[in-house]
Amino acid sequence: MSIKDWGKFALLGLIWGSSFFWIKLGLRELPPLTLVALRILLAAVVLTLVAWAGRVPVGGLRRWADFLVIGILNAALPFFLITWSEQHIPSGVASILNSTVPLFTILLSPWFVPEDRWTAPRVVGMGVGFLGVIVLLSPQAFSSGLSGSLSGHIGMLLASICYAVSPIYARRRLSGLDPRVQALGQMWVAAALIIPIAGQVEAPLTLPRLPLSWLAVGWLGIVGSCAGNLLFYSLLNSVGPTRTALVSYLFPLVGVILGVGLLAEPLTWQIFAGGVLIIGGVLLVNARRLWFWPPRKASGVHLLEEL
Repeated sequence: MSIKDWGKFALLGLIWGSSFFWIKLGLRELPPLTLVALRILLAAVVLTLVAWAGRVPVGGLRRWADFLVIGILNAALPFFLITWSEQHIPSGVASILNSTVPLFTILLSPWFVPEDRWTAPRVVGMGVGFLGVIVLLSPQAFSSGLSGSLSGHIGMLLASICYAVSPIYARRRLSGLDPRVQALGQMWVAAALIIPIAGQVEAPLTLPRLPLSWLAVGWLGIVGSCAGNLLFYSLLNSVGPTRTALVSYLFPLVGVILGVGLLAEPLTWQIFAGGVLIIGGVLLVNARRLWFWPPRKASGVHLLEEL
């Protein structure tokens, strides 16, 4: 990745890595569908203003069928699943389950995106990065034996699968579109789907009363869903689904670092070791080859192609 791509990658990890905290905060006053609906509606409105201010050609929005798929898989469904699941499982467990996104992506992407092939560095890097997530979160996630309901665990895994499939679909069907158009189309379709459902299931819809709840909705909508998706689609267009999905490994690392820096939480060996493994895994996935593995030529699609 270029230096610019690395900057986008780090910023996206920082933005989305803090989302679990803001979701927990928003759930203190709002039910899950209402929180998701407000988040998506706010993001759609702000993205519309961004497109209008930038005089972005929006002809690509005519591809409504593609945006319907992306709106469901990359916004409406995973947003709800994560928000609902966090009512039933600890945030540490949610972070670990969310970090399976790159694993699902590397299994699926090579079948649909020819340039996103399996290689030894990618396979090893994915494993090293996921091990780092487990080490990082082991104190709080495993102290009670992966506590929480089975349904909460399943909900997070389903959200991870959605997040693995959606960038692959977007890379195949929406590649070349301005990231602002991709994010805008996704959010308005998601809003059209989730707001009526929230109005039926959680009627009557209520607005937040506490300033902190409004801050949570504002962060999730403007920063998390608007700015985050602009960065996401920009990365997807330039580096592909597998490398973009690696940002999920940064989420728990960002959460723990914020806890140490802002909440004076203790700096443990798990934080250091997990952080090294996560960063090492990300670097491995972006390596051309493993330094300890002799290169060889291979024909066709193999598991360890282009070592």
